[in-house]
Amino acid sequence: MGYYGLNYMYLFDPTYLLVIIAMIITFAVSVYMNATFAKYQRVDARINMTAAEAAMRIMKSAGIDNVKIGRVNGNLTDHYAPTKKELNLSDTTFASRSIASIGVAAHEVGHAIQDQTRFAPLVFQISIAPALSIVSQISVPMIVIGLLLGFMQLYKIGIIAFAATFAYQLITLPIEFDASRRAIRNLSELGILDASELYGVKKVLTAAALTYVAAAASTLLQLLRFMLLANRRRD
Repeated sequence: MGYYGLNYMYLFDPTYLLVIIAMIITFAVSVYMNATFAKYQRVDARINMTAAEAAMRIMKSAGIDNVKIGRVNGNLTDHYAPTKKELNLSDTTFASRSIASIGVAAHEVGHAIQDQTRFAPLVFQISIAPALSIVSQISVPMIVIGLLLGFMQLYKIGIIAFAATFAYQLITLPIEFDASRRAIRNLSELGILDASELYGVKKVLTAAALTYVAAAASTLLQLLRFMLLANRRRD
């Protein structure tokens, strides 16, 4: 009975609670985001304009003529590719006339405007993206190998690499918040959406921003778990 008890305690790792909390946060925010987008995706804007047309109008107003608007598969896969100067709208967004889709398209244009005006956080993010992409891919394998084989130096290097990934996510937050702010302002100033419609857009973009906050929180909790495991091995 004593051996069984010790084995049970070994299998039960309290740090898994941090993983569970991270999963709950991510799931809850994802559900909220999808529900909010679906709600306002059913509300067409009063203006007779698709999301792609709204994006084109905002870019024209901002003097952007070197960015192509494309269409990509999926739902909420919208993104701006600064190195390619491409604004890609998802299937559910591109031809939609809903206030949700127009808001998402305006948000992506916000990134294009950031790129045009050399918004400092975006410039910095673009400069470190290639290196961080490699670091993010090798950090967890380094941690796992270091922990399993007892190579604590490798484990610590993996933690530092994982912390860099968290720092990258923190840099993303002001970029996303600023793009949403620009979207709301442009939609209002150009008369694309009225005050009541902008309320719905704000709800959608706030929900979208929360997904980035949740991702950063999840990474932080995982980082904390790795650090606790490192301290346990040292003890």
